[in-house]
Amino acid sequence: MSKRALKKQISTLSNAELQEQIMELYERIPEVKTYYDFVFNPKEDKLVDEAKIKISNEYFPTRRKRPRKRRSIAQKYIKHFKTLGMNPLLLSDVMLFNIEIAQTFEQSSPGLPDAFYKSMLNSFKELVQYVTYHHLLEELGERIEHIVSLAEERKWPNADLFDEAADPS
Repeated sequence: MSKRALKKQISTLSNAELQEQIMELYERIPEVKTYYDFVFNPKEDKLVDEAKIKISNEYFPTRRKRPRKRRSIAQKYIKHFKTLGMNPLLLSDVMLFNIEIAQTFEQSSPGLPDAFYKSMLNSFKELVQYVTYHHLLEELGERIEHIVSLAEERKWPNADLFDEAADPS
């Protein structure tokens, strides 16, 4: 059904029928429930803290011995937060945290596979693109530059690409 057809259909419903439709969606579709829970009671700080804990546990686990180092965990949260329409500054903070915690881990575990560095570069490029789009470079520029300088300082194989990606012009 097209958006236009949906609007036409909705305009024929009474207020009570619309409320009934929304309640049915809320009960049947988990994504709708999540969306409305977020819209009417955002608690963005709590969501950000939960995400940071999960991301941190990928590199510095509390319940198991070996770190998993899965970038996909952070990406899942980032995608979810984008879908919810989270405050761009808070979402950028999660994106930055993901790279910063990975750099902290790399410092204690040198000699990681090239896939790790490539993955972090992809996350960094996504971050810079997002921050630039939302005009947050002024607020977050220092953290971004710190990531670039650490990559260069620790002689990451793709440190030059971090430097290139940091300059969005």
